[in-house]
Amino acid sequence: MAFEVIPAIDIRDGRCVRLFQGDYDQETRYSDDPLATARDWEDLGAPRLHVVDLDGARAGMPVNHGVMAAIAAASGVPIEVSGGLRTLEDIAAAVRYGAGRIQIGSAAVRDPAMLAAAIDAYGEAICVSIDARDGRVATDGWEKATDLDAVEFAHRMAESGVARVMVTDIGRDSTLTGPNFELLGRLVDQLAIPVVASGGVAAVSDLVRLAEIGCEGAIVGKALYEGTFSLPEALTAVRSRPC
Repeated sequence: MAFEVIPAIDIRDGRCVRLFQGDYDQETRYSDDPLATARDWEDLGAPRLHVVDLDGARAGMPVNHGVMAAIAAASGVPIEVSGGLRTLEDIAAAVRYGAGRIQIGSAAVRDPAMLAAAIDAYGEAICVSIDARDGRVATDGWEKATDLDAVEFAHRMAESGVARVMVTDIGRDSTLTGPNFELLGRLVDQLAIPVVASGGVAAVSDLVRLAEIGCEGAIVGKALYEGTFSLPEALTAVRSRPC
């Protein structure tokens, strides 16, 4: 499977924004029209879109449901959704509006029975989002720390039958300081399921290196929105890398 460069569309109050290291008080707004943003990324060749309900992640329930459903309905590429999806009913609603991949974060920590039921019902569509700060899992829109070791939790999730994990180093998110290659490399080597990288991508060379260490793909936000590199440049680089 080809390495995927996946643009992020983070939605807060119906707008497309980025948060610095997940801090809701450090927001940069990029668009008042997330649907138009989604179309732009699709037109530029995005193989998939990563759509996050930031309000939902914080509230513990879907908030920007209508916007996300509109993106799914209009999109010609698969979308994965995240943020506040903590019940089977929330997940079922996302599947109904067209989400091809569902990312479960806080609920995977708190409600293993719900996660197991979601895997039974939706199989390959279920991905667990592991959000790590200083090596420990964080929940509730990254605002609550836990004592869970991120690597140990990733192993537990792989054993649960989840199809893949997405791993975010919160301290690097929207910083343009580069991914946590050490953590991601360990997980790729140790887990029998795909690993998607998130947080810190600053250059096309970061994406090439992530592909080389075996990640399935990478979520890219700030670097694309700030024009550090273009999506076509990134796609060309990962496709043309030596095998």
